[in-house]
Amino acid sequence: HLASAGIDVYQTREPGGTPMAEAIREVMLADWQESVSGLTELLLVFAARLQHLTHEIKPRLARGQWVVCDRFTDATYAYQGVARGTPLAYVAALENWVQEDLRPDLTLYLDLDPEIGRQRIADREQDRMENEQAEFFRAVRAGYLQRVETESAMQLIDASQTIEEVRAAMLAVVDPYIRQHLA
Repeated sequence: HLASAGIDVYQTREPGGTPMAEAIREVMLADWQESVSGLTELLLVFAARLQHLTHEIKPRLARGQWVVCDRFTDATYAYQGVARGTPLAYVAALENWVQEDLRPDLTLYLDLDPEIGRQRIADREQDRMENEQAEFFRAVRAGYLQRVETESAMQLIDASQTIEEVRAAMLAVVDPYIRQHLA
């Protein structure tokens, strides 16, 4: 949609986005014989994020490209902070250290009851994170909803609707943003 509006856009994901960051993602999501603490996950996410920011995101933003990223720091607050119980102050400290003043201009949070989400991904192979219990995903959702309340750049989209309705709701947020930033 952004490209069709004449915007030079780069699409990426986190954790990941560079070869090293993707390798860190694989380590983070692997099914280990030992438990993985929230702090370990947090450090891995921010290690991957630093690589991603350094080698992809910041250079592209400096060239005037728009960056669309599937997950970023709000996900870290929700997953590693709230759901894993890692102090949010740790997340904030790493956010400030690794990202400095870089924050998303706009974040779309697609909200969905975790049970419906599990049903939607039931037919694909699950990673360590996706194999978590329902209670974990309820905490993730609560973490995102807390962020929606405190972060003005975050917009909630009801993802329980049809794909067409979700797309329309997203465009109702994105199109005014495009008009405002291309004027």
